[in-house]
Amino acid sequence: MHATGPARVGRRTKWLAARLRRGDVAIIDHRDLDEVAARSLLDRGVRAVVNADTFLSGRYPAGGARLLAAAGVALVEEVGRSILDLPDGVPVEIEDDLVRAAGREWRGRAVAAPELEERWRRAHSHLRAELAAFLANTIDHARKEQDLVLQPLELPRLATRLEGRAAVVVVRGHAYTEDLAAVRPFLLDTRPVLIGVDGGADAILQAGFRPDMVVGDMDSVSDRALRLARDVIVHAYPDGRAPGWTRVKALGLPARRVPAAGTSEDLALLLAYQGGARPIVVVGAHTNIVDFLEKGRPGMASTFLTRLLIGHVLIDAKGVSRLYRGGRRPVYAGYLLAAAALPLGAIFAALPVTRIIARLWWLELRMALGW
Repeated sequence: MHATGPARVGRRTKWLAARLRRGDVAIIDHRDLDEVAARSLLDRGVRAVVNADTFLSGRYPAGGARLLAAAGVALVEEVGRSILDLPDGVPVEIEDDLVRAAGREWRGRAVAAPELEERWRRAHSHLRAELAAFLANTIDHARKEQDLVLQPLELPRLATRLEGRAAVVVVRGHAYTEDLAAVRPFLLDTRPVLIGVDGGADAILQAGFRPDMVVGDMDSVSDRALRLARDVIVHAYPDGRAPGWTRVKALGLPARRVPAAGTSEDLALLLAYQGGARPIVVVGAHTNIVDFLEKGRPGMASTFLTRLLIGHVLIDAKGVSRLYRGGRRPVYAGYLLAAAALPLGAIFAALPVTRIIARLWWLELRMALGW
C-alpha cells in the first residue's frame, strides 16, 4: 500500500471533515470509527486516513473503517498520538505500515478490507455483554431523567408555526442521506416544518430544502445553515450552561436557549411535539445499541422516555430507502399507473374532482418511481 498527500489533522473527526480537500491525508484520533464520520471523510475525497487510535477495537461492530476500505481509501491505525502534532499541509507519505512526514516516521498497522471484515464479524459476538451494561445504564438514568417528559419544556417564542403542521426532524445518523431522499415526495407535497439537529440542517440544505429550525449544541452545523434557518435553538444543559451559545451570538443570530436533559435529537422531537406538530417524521435517528455506542452514549434513557411520550405521532423514516432496493417492481408499477392515468384522465376530465384525482395519481406515480 502506498499513498501520498497533504496532511489535515483533527482530534474531532466531524470538525476535521469541514477542512478536508480532495486528495488529503486525514490524520485523526478516533477509536471505533463510526459510519457517519467515515462518510463525512469519504464525501470530502480523502486519499488516506491515519488513526492515532484503532479503527475497530472489537468492543462493538463499528462500521466506519469497513466503509472507507470498501471505497479504496488507504488506512493505517495505532500510530500514536504524537502524529497529531503535525501541522496542516505538510506532505505525508504512507508505505504499508510506515508513515513519513516532516522528517519523522511513525509505524502503525496498515489495515485492509478482508481483515476489517473479520474483525467486524468478531465484534458482533461482544454485543450481548455490551447490551446488558447498556440496558442497566438506561434503566438507571431513566429514573433520573424522567422530568424530561413529565415536566413540559418552557417553549421559546418561535418564528416558525408548528401547530397543526407536519414536522420532519433530520439527524445526521446512519443512512440519513438515503432516507431523506426517500421521503422527498412527502416533503414536496406536504411542505412540513423542517428541523435540523446540528449537522442535520446541512443535510436538509444538500437535499435542496431550507431548514426552518436548527436545534443542537452547534458543534457540527455550518454558518450558512444557521443563517438560513428561521429559528435557532441552542440546547443547554439543565443547569443553563450552553457551549454553543457563544458561537451563535458571535454570528449575530437571534438564537434562543432551551435547557433540557437528554440529547439534542430528543429536544428537537419534544419541541415539535409540544408545539403541536402532527405527525412528526424523524430521519437518521439513533435507534439501536450500535448507533448509541458509536456516539459514545452508554445508554438511551432520554431517547426511550421521549419516544414513550410521543410514539403515537412519531414516524421513523430509518430504512425507508431500503424497502425496494434492487428490484424493478416499483418501476413496473409506475408504468402501470401512468398507463391507467391516461384513460381515467379522459373519462373524468369534465368532473369537478378532476384536479384532486390527478393530484393523487401523480403522488402515487412519483412515490413508485422514487422521485
